Amino acid sequence: MIAKGGALDALYRFCVKHGKNGKIGNLSVNTIIRLACLVLDTNCFVFDNKYYKQIRGGAMESPFTMTLANIYMYEWEQSLIQHQQIRNELYGCFFIVDSNIRITYTIHESVEFLDVLIENNQAQLKTSVFRKPAAEPYIVPYTSAHPRYFRSNTIHTALLRGIRLCSDVEAFEQERLNIKIALLLNGYPPNFIKRHLKQFFKNHNAMSIYQDLHTETYKKLHLQLLDESLTHPTGSNQPEEQQ
Repeated sequence: MIAKGGALDALYRFCVKHGKNGKIGNLSVNTIIRLACLVLDTNCFVFDNKYYKQIRGGAMESPFTMTLANIYMYEWEQSLIQHQQIRNELYGCFFIVDSNIRITYTIHESVEFLDVLIENNQAQLKTSVFRKPAAEPYIVPYTSAHPRYFRSNTIHTALLRGIRLCSDVEAFEQERLNIKIALLLNGYPPNFIKRHLKQFFKNHNAMSIYQDLHTETYKKLHLQLLDESLTHPTGSNQPEEQQ
């Protein structure tokens, strides 16, 4: 669990280093830090009919908390990378002096890394989408006040992520079912879901996946989207705004 002060210091240094004229986009670095403090200072929740305020760390599964933790770890990793480069080595001893960082290792036939489940399936590497057991199937609700195109983008992004992370069509079919369930639970009409699922595969010339889970077509699309994620990290073929 990362201390608030250390996380904010790391965020400030990151923004100063990567910003321009004291700004990130249209926001000043000081404004970003104040907004970060607001988020960290107002982490409240209800449990057993009692109100609690989180005073250390951040809320799990919060996009902001995850980003802040990544920035904190990124800064720490620079000293590790420098240590390795000086000695021209990949493996060696490196002592962690930050008491907030606890590194554990796992040796098993399957491991979870971020949002990916990696498995050794009879000497074959298999990947699929991993969700923490406590994670709720929450996405932008259909009735949200967000712009309309957010709804179609939500489906597009979920399918894009699923195909990139699922190494075979069977794993993707399970993920597609999970996506549909999450959409239904968040108020998306069945016809809306069906139309945009179909449009996604049509846009990628992969209707055989939508119709009969064609294995070879899926393999090609999986590799294609993985390759695009390296050259265009923000994604490609974004859906047009829906009226």
